Amino acid sequence: MTLEILTPEQKIFSGEVYGVQMPGISGLFEVLDKHAPLVSALKAGRVKVLRDKQNHNTYYDITGGFVEVLNNKVTVLAEGAKEVE
Repeated sequence: MTLEILTPEQKIFSGEVYGVQMPGISGLFEVLDKHAPLVSALKAGRVKVLRDKQNHNTYYDITGGFVEVLNNKVTVLAEGAKEVE
């Protein structure tokens, strides 16, 4: 599936991923390949990008925002985001 992480200033990430974990306002949730359509608010926290099934992960801290899942594409619209080293 395709993931994009966007802020008002720039595109933080764009690419094919296995899945993504996000900090929803009601708790942490995960989206995998062929997930049902979804729109959710996100709180400040850490987004875990699952690059593949071999535990190659990338992390981003966000300051809140929204996520849309539609047609095997996940779009994270974050107020602010930065990659965690």
